[in-house]
Amino acid sequence: MEQTLYLVLENGKIFKGKSFGAVGEAVGEVVFTTGMTGYLETLTDRSYYGQIVVQTFPLIGNVGVIPPDFESAGPAIKAYIVRQWCREPSNFRSEGSLDTFLKENNIIGLYDIDTRALTKIIREAGVMNGMITTDPENVDVWKLKTFRIEHAVEAVTCKEKQEYPSKGRCKIALLDFGAKENIIRCLNERGCDVISYPAETPAEEILADQPDGIMLSNGPGDPQENTAVIREIKKLIAAQVPMFGICLGHQLLALANGGKTVKLKYGHRGGNQPVRDSVTGRVYITCQNHGYCVDSATLDETVAAVRFTNANDGTCEGVDYRNAPVFSVQFHPEAASGPRDTEFLFDRFIELMEVRKNAKK
Repeated sequence: MEQTLYLVLENGKIFKGKSFGAVGEAVGEVVFTTGMTGYLETLTDRSYYGQIVVQTFPLIGNVGVIPPDFESAGPAIKAYIVRQWCREPSNFRSEGSLDTFLKENNIIGLYDIDTRALTKIIREAGVMNGMITTDPENVDVWKLKTFRIEHAVEAVTCKEKQEYPSKGRCKIALLDFGAKENIIRCLNERGCDVISYPAETPAEEILADQPDGIMLSNGPGDPQENTAVIREIKKLIAAQVPMFGICLGHQLLALANGGKTVKLKYGHRGGNQPVRDSVTGRVYITCQNHGYCVDSATLDETVAAVRFTNANDGTCEGVDYRNAPVFSVQFHPEAASGPRDTEFLFDRFIELMEVRKNAKK
């Protein structure tokens, strides 16, 4: 007989469901993603560190587990909530079931709850903490309210420098804040050699390797917590090396340039976020996963120009900088999984590097 599990929210609301995956209890920030595909990419996206992830799509697990589609070596989430999980996956690439995958990675799963009702609570009240437990009567709601995700980037960054060679077209230094593997794939596919560095690597060490460009990756947590990283990014900007920031990298670039970030009510997570390009007027459908955003009003217009905005709520989705060959976006041009409409931004990054290389000749 399946074990009964409960989700207790910090506002006192309780959801009753059933257990799958690992056995135990978990406390985390409860967030939802509207992605209709790509649950494997969601599970292995380290930007979800410290969070309890709710899938709004009702059936999860139908393609099983496909390691080549992973975005990292393993999950960083605290727990996983679905309406229904598929016990018999049917994809020819599958190497196992979702239930087994969660057990192997010690991730608690909760299913058979009303994920639609849960999502509406988060949309209306905002992101809140929650606890998955077998005993809802003994949950300390006060401690639940004070839970905070801390040292997130430190927990998910690589521990040492790693190289991902390709055809040598350009050499790119990737600052790993919890980088998705598809960022590396997109650069390798374009003939770029990639060297991944731990998050707090000194700028002097990175510049000593003479990269043609610098990539600032996605990652979890409050961007303002990364004060040491921001100091090093300022030095990298001063070096005038072409730079491209994605998601957390986008936020850290804004902070390094004197801007501020704010926490969104419930964030943007999923593969259906519309983003408008102010230069062309075109709207792109993008893949996103973030709970914070850059406050456009705090950016110095002599230094930064907002290029992309979210078509739903008007928040900042991308910035072009005037003080260096640097640009950034809040969304994920590498998709995985999601629309590939904005992959051209990797080509734009390569063009910046080639312009700089040609100017040196």
